[in-house]
Amino acid sequence: MTIAAPAPETDLTTATPDDEITPDEAGTRKKRTWPAHLMMAVVSLAAAVYVCQGLWAAPYRNVVAENVSDQGQFEWMLSYGVYMLQHLSNPFFTDLLNAPRGVNLAMNTSSTFYAVVFAPLTHFAGAQVTFATIMTLNLAGSAFVWYLFLRRWLVRSGLAAAVGGLIFGFSPGLVSHANGHLNWTSGWMVGIVAYWVLKLPERGHWLRNGIVLGLLCTMGFSVAAEALFFAAQASGLFLFVWLLSRAGLREAKTAIKPVLLSLGVTAVVAGTLLAWPLYMHFAGPLKFSGTGFGMKQFSEDLVAYAAFPLQSVAGRFGWGADLAPNATEATSFLGVPLIVLFFVALALLWRRSAPDRRVTLRALSVVAIVFFMLSLGPRLQFLGEEHSNIPLLYALLTEVPLFDSALPVRYTFVVVIVFALVIAMLADEVLRSRDSLIRSRTARIGFGVAIVAVLVPIAPLPLKTMERSPEPVFISSGHWEDYVSDHGVITSLPLSSEVAVDAMRWQAYTMARGGDRMFKIPAGYWLGPQDYTEAGRHDTGRLGPPERPTAKLFYRAARWGNRPQLTNLDRAQARIDLAYWKVETIFLPAELTGPKGHLNRDALLQVATEMLGEPEQVDDVLVWRIRPGVDPVDQWEEG
Repeated sequence: MTIAAPAPETDLTTATPDDEITPDEAGTRKKRTWPAHLMMAVVSLAAAVYVCQGLWAAPYRNVVAENVSDQGQFEWMLSYGVYMLQHLSNPFFTDLLNAPRGVNLAMNTSSTFYAVVFAPLTHFAGAQVTFATIMTLNLAGSAFVWYLFLRRWLVRSGLAAAVGGLIFGFSPGLVSHANGHLNWTSGWMVGIVAYWVLKLPERGHWLRNGIVLGLLCTMGFSVAAEALFFAAQASGLFLFVWLLSRAGLREAKTAIKPVLLSLGVTAVVAGTLLAWPLYMHFAGPLKFSGTGFGMKQFSEDLVAYAAFPLQSVAGRFGWGADLAPNATEATSFLGVPLIVLFFVALALLWRRSAPDRRVTLRALSVVAIVFFMLSLGPRLQFLGEEHSNIPLLYALLTEVPLFDSALPVRYTFVVVIVFALVIAMLADEVLRSRDSLIRSRTARIGFGVAIVAVLVPIAPLPLKTMERSPEPVFISSGHWEDYVSDHGVITSLPLSSEVAVDAMRWQAYTMARGGDRMFKIPAGYWLGPQDYTEAGRHDTGRLGPPERPTAKLFYRAARWGNRPQLTNLDRAQARIDLAYWKVETIFLPAELTGPKGHLNRDALLQVATEMLGEPEQVDDVLVWRIRPGVDPVDQWEEG
């Protein structure tokens, strides 16, 4: 039994082996389809550039306005790829951040695949350009790969496949995650994995299929591990329901052998290649359980599915709804018209399709229902309020390993994929003049207009961008090397955190340029344990390290303009904290980037001067040298 199906003559439900196609037939099909593939690639890339135009307008200055911090974090990860290759350093742990303890990168979104593949671009053009490039290619690639998936498995019409690919590739969820998330815009990876999972029942190819899927899983883990986890669940569930529904128990037993053999090979290949990162993830230093985010906050609101997204045509007219956890996690927002069209399409396709095609619709429906329930989280959210007395499916999974580290709201992506596939199947019927389920030409035109009408309101707008502080000459010129020992600790103010990633960016750009010398920074924006003691090895995660009092003083001054009268106790604590971090130099740039604009530099300068004494002007920054064991103020009085 096989699920292989050469497109466009057949679909998944009328599968025939690829080796039954003659060379002449294959050549003719290739000549017929490559212009359509090229056109789809151009359209996808143009749409992606349109969405990311704000980044391309000034890549070294502009940043996504809705998620400054995550872009800074991903730029750091990309730059670390250059440093890692140059120094052959550990790809899954670093002490460059969070001095002196370090960071377990295997438990963070390190995106090693991107960091390594794009290392040359990062080195020569900068992490800023690499970030914009990957984001653009992710959106375009997601649309294009799912277009190919549809042409290969489900539809005959290239235009119908394009409709489905564009629906998912530029869906509200993917566009919202384009506000900073390179991992969650990698929908192309999910499409490739799903494509190969459907090939597992092929007889005689279990070894090849297992090896390829193992390599894909290895790649997917380093691109977006959580998305790969969802793809595995969705593909497995679809395949299970499809096999049972189509073949019955007797034929399912025959088909299960190549599937199990392939999965066994996949486990060996992926398990071998991922042994090190998986060890670091589950047993490495500074590991933790769960995430640094509340599952309650990151569950899908039931009404969000029927609402329009803020970052869309509908949102521009004031029809959008603010029901997402944040602007980067607006993963559903399909709108009532599209939901209605989906159910009409499902009913029409089911009613008039052959039994074999109903198998595919049944499997897709089961996947959509299960993932819809998972996306709602452990408790029902309705119009922004949690109804704690209504437990849902995810309530059974909150303590289950892996599920406890996933955010329910992101399960919505699989639901959106099912919507895209079903709408593409409907479009395929609309575009077919022969053997169409929709007999009337007028009805076909009506459905075509309806498809366009329901998609226009959720069509994306370009990402909002804002200017961020430029890299100080003190850093870009390498003058910092005169103020810190090799791999010594230096930091800008405030210390790097979720809402102030400038220090990480300065370090990232230095790594990207290469060179033999590097510096470390304290704190940072990443996921780690609540505490670093042995008792905390099984602690839940948090963003950044446990806050130290001195870091809090700098943070409050920068964020809210707090200017407290410092006491000797504050200075004594500063001496302890600076010694803990082993900081040799602190500097204050001319501009500081916060989550929504500039931070309060004047307040920060006042607090830092009262704590550390008068600074010296070096290039375009103010610098404080820190001498270990000497009171921060006394050292200046002595000098």
